[in-house]
Amino acid sequence: MRKKWKIILRWILLVVCGSILGINIYFANARSLVGNRLPMPFGYGIAIVLSGSMEPVISKDDLILVKESESYAVDDIVVYQNINSLVVHRIIAIDGDSIITKGDANNVADEPISAADIKGKVLMWNSFAGKCVSFLKTPIGTICIIAAAIALIEIPHRKEKDKDDEERQKIIDEIRRLKEETLE
Repeated sequence: MRKKWKIILRWILLVVCGSILGINIYFANARSLVGNRLPMPFGYGIAIVLSGSMEPVISKDDLILVKESESYAVDDIVVYQNINSLVVHRIIAIDGDSIITKGDANNVADEPISAADIKGKVLMWNSFAGKCVSFLKTPIGTICIIAAAIALIEIPHRKEKDKDDEERQKIIDEIRRLKEETLE
């Protein structure tokens, strides 16, 4: 029963490692091929905050979860793409389709944007998760994920092979012993 749980846990960890690699590849392609800094599959997206313009509420390197929305209100924290970068700011005024945002730590409001430019509302943020995701997106983080996946596959395989070799050697030793007994 214990062996069964080890196998299940190993497969779960492999799926997690594979999913992280797949997501990294998906986001890298979205950024480089399409220029979309925040892909929103199923209406949700995640991003890492790159500046302190929303401090003390949201800090640099925080992970944010963004959800597409049909409407926005004053005080919503939203994400929009400004040329090649994402901006995470609070809505301070709405005038028809024109929306004015401003970072909580900034002294000056941003240029007005259209509601269509907004990717979505920030639902939640987490500092620790942001640091982890930032690390996993680096080349070293990706190498660590690949190494973990290989270890999850290879270590149990090696243990099983060693166990099989040990059993095979016991059988060979027993055959030799029986041959020696019959020759005597």
